[in-house]
Amino acid sequence: MRTFDLTPLYRSAIGFDRLAQLFDESLRADAQPSYPPYNVELVGEDKYRITMAVAGFDRSEIELETERDQLTVTGRKQKDDTKRTYLHRGIAARDFEHRFQLADHVKVVGAKLDNGLLSIELVREIPEALKPRKIAIDGGENVQLLEREAA
Repeated sequence: MRTFDLTPLYRSAIGFDRLAQLFDESLRADAQPSYPPYNVELVGEDKYRITMAVAGFDRSEIELETERDQLTVTGRKQKDDTKRTYLHRGIAARDFEHRFQLADHVKVVGAKLDNGLLSIELVREIPEALKPRKIAIDGGENVQLLEREAA
């Protein structure tokens, strides 16, 4: 596996330290858990869905939390006191914690658990002040005012 030294980026790019930090974190293979399996879908222009296979977990055992630009999905399996003898155990109902880094203005708008699949709905809501806007060009008065001030 390749490793990249992003130190020059930290020295010369002002304000991009968060982006460089995201690159650093994404390059660490052991930091990404593979359990439970999940999909990330683009549902619409600014709509996303994360679907996680959480077979064996109840709603009360799964917790979703957002803090700043990070979504954390945690599953804590309650201890089962029933003594069982498995001939084959293929359903891995172990505890997990999965973190997703969210882009600016991406918010979680809902979640549901259905047939062992946890679906988390996300949407990017850009504030009106940050949206592109059209600026009308008025050639009459503004041009005359500029010509007067220059003279």
